[in-house]
Amino acid sequence: MNIERYRSIIPDWDRFVETIERPEPTTLRVCTRRVDPAEVTARLEADGFGLEPVDGLEDVFRVVERPRLASDTVLHWHGLYYIQQASTAVVAPVLDPAPGARVLDLCAAPGGKTTHLADRMGGRGCLVAVEVNENRVRALLGNLYRTAHTNVLVVSGDGRSLPDAALFDHVLTDVPCSAEGTLRKRGGKTRGRAPTGKFHRRLTRRQERLLRRALRLTRPGGTVLYVTCTFAPEENEAVVSRVLADAPTEVVPLTLPVPHASGLTAFEEERFHPALEGAARIYPHHLDSGGLFLCLLRRLEGEVPDTDASQDAMAAPVGGMEGGWAAPPVLYPPGDGEAEAARAIERALDDLRTTFGVQDEALERFRWTARGDSVWAHSAGEWPLAGWPEGGHWRLVSAGVRAFGPDAQRRLRPSNDLLRVLDAAVRERRVELTEGEALALLEGRGPAVAIGDGPVALVLEGHVIGRGDVRDGRLRSEIAKARARPLREVLERAVQRGD
Repeated sequence: MNIERYRSIIPDWDRFVETIERPEPTTLRVCTRRVDPAEVTARLEADGFGLEPVDGLEDVFRVVERPRLASDTVLHWHGLYYIQQASTAVVAPVLDPAPGARVLDLCAAPGGKTTHLADRMGGRGCLVAVEVNENRVRALLGNLYRTAHTNVLVVSGDGRSLPDAALFDHVLTDVPCSAEGTLRKRGGKTRGRAPTGKFHRRLTRRQERLLRRALRLTRPGGTVLYVTCTFAPEENEAVVSRVLADAPTEVVPLTLPVPHASGLTAFEEERFHPALEGAARIYPHHLDSGGLFLCLLRRLEGEVPDTDASQDAMAAPVGGMEGGWAAPPVLYPPGDGEAEAARAIERALDDLRTTFGVQDEALERFRWTARGDSVWAHSAGEWPLAGWPEGGHWRLVSAGVRAFGPDAQRRLRPSNDLLRVLDAAVRERRVELTEGEALALLEGRGPAVAIGDGPVALVLEGHVIGRGDVRDGRLRSEIAKARARPLREVLERAVQRGD
């Protein structure tokens, strides 16, 4: 691909070229729902990191000096900050969901924008995160669990075939694209695919279908944010322009608090809808970051045409559910065992209160849903799944966090994730560990502790890292090896440095 084709549309071309040829600085976003940014920056700076705020982006900091990778800290493992491109941190503030909103993220993995949206929602409302690729679903889950978000439902499936039964206030449509905006990761080189031909036609058809589906899933008056990380007008203004031609929607002009260029109304021989001047193009030199295209649309009254009639059949609304939203059930899928599930959940909560001293006010924000032999904890006061047909082109992967699971005697015990989410609300049977003690524990060399036998909460640097157990006065970890491995690696390097 010849990047020269964009010379006429990219302002300050020489600065653009100079920027894409040098490495992109690391930026991080503090997860403000869990921690004060001042605490994170103070602790990182005390650890040798140099940080500076990114102008126009709240709680986003550029790493200007580092003793090691920003991912190589206990704070990062705790999920107190997310390493994210500065340009992509523009997205969630543009969509701007209020606490309690109904939000859909159609292409969610790996989760940077999803977790940012969840942060801005304050852990309230319902955020449905959809991803079609199973490997990317696992990456999404890892980031959601690490950052301890409980108002997110993860759905595996193709966003183009989601049911129409429930409508959302906001939909993020961060579509797959040719990713020209990430060329700094490749030393300023593009991927080599020309923005024409069979590949590009197939890609833009998919992008258009995702955008049309997003509009169909948005209530009148709600908003859709169309995003790509490419410079190509064929994937940006051209896609939106075709949808504007026949769909009940309008462009909401963007005024961003960061440097950017306006959307295009023409490129080479093609003309686009004049309202696309209200879209935004962020080039690498604007934020010393990646490239991004954003267009905010407001859904109007009327039917959104679909580009593929078969999609209508797959996504037909399900009747009997006003608005498609309902309170989450105690048992999922719903069945005859609801009363038994409710009793089991209450016994598990009583054990949690008794063992760990968790007060009712810390539990009131959660809904509890049994599925199989486990129980989920989530803070979504309502969800759309009651109107989604079983056996469709999607499946529910998780709702919030897995809160309780059975032990060898089939009794429900609190999970590592639940204890991490509750964190400071766990008031009793907390075992504070140094980095060396935590490393020894994860390596199977649990120290002797002066606490009675039974389950405990393991605490490192002031935050719960998971569940442990004391037997005959000696501590052992009950954090799964796969989940503990990243922490163990961080601790091994810290102990070697003598932190």
